[in-house]
This record gives sequence, structure tokens and C-alpha cells, in this order.
Amino acid sequence: MFITQPNNFNQVPMWNGVPMFSGYPMMPRFSMGDDPRQKPMPQTPATTKPPISTVKPQVTNGSPTAPGTPIINDPLYNQGWLKTQIGKYIKIEFLIGSNMFIDREGVLQEVGISYIVIKESGTNDLVMCDIYSIKFVRVFDNQSDKCRG
Repeated sequence: MFITQPNNFNQVPMWNGVPMFSGYPMMPRFSMGDDPRQKPMPQTPATTKPPISTVKPQVTNGSPTAPGTPIINDPLYNQGWLKTQIGKYIKIEFLIGSNMFIDREGVLQEVGISYIVIKESGTNDLVMCDIYSIKFVRVFDNQSDKCRG
């Protein structure tokens, strides 16, 4: 059974009042010149950032986007793709809560980072919608082209 003496400030493991070890474990003592395997780290020159004018834009699917460009301009994100559909008649379904769908339809007027604006047909009211609750977007084909026939 291990016993800790009340005045055992060094926390030496004891067995019935007798130290379990004859002494403290040996710790290696090295300085930089003692061990030939230890070599000082090579000094590297300070790294500097290139001027902003030399930063090349990243190319994503053939379209250049500068570093830090908002996602609203990148067609790989919902906001960027929806921005390409401005002026078209759309129907959007939103998921409200865990199981309730609500849909809105009209002409897409504006796309922001976290919202879209739809001009509702019939009333011409503008409705701002949360982009993060959108689940489905239907973009209707131009019906006037089909009527010419």
C-alpha cells in the first residue's frame, strides 16, 4: 500500500514510510556544445508578403476570382448562381421548422449575401426572403418563346 507522509514535500513515492527509490531519476544535462548531434537551427530570412498587385487571381471553372472575393460573385455558391437568374420568373420553396414547406413565386429582383428579393406576380409587392431556408428553386423557361411557335 502506498502511503504519503504528511511532510513529504518532494512527493517521493513511499512504501510504509520508506522511499521506494534510492534517489531521484537522473535527468540528462546538455548544453548546446555538449552533444555533437545538437546543431543550432539554420536562420532563415524573414518572409515578406508580395505586393498586392502581384497576387494572381485564382481560377475556378474558368472564371477568375480574386482571393477574398465574396461568394456572391462565385457561381459555385447559391448566391452566385441565383445572381445569374436575376430577372427570371422563379418559384422558391422554403423549409420552415422541421417539416413545413412554404413557397413564393415571382420575378427575382436582387440577391444579397443572406437574402433574396422577389417581386410577386399579381401584386408587384417586393418580398425579401432568407436565403438559408431555401430548399428548392424552380426557374421557369421563357413562356413567350414557346407561344411564337
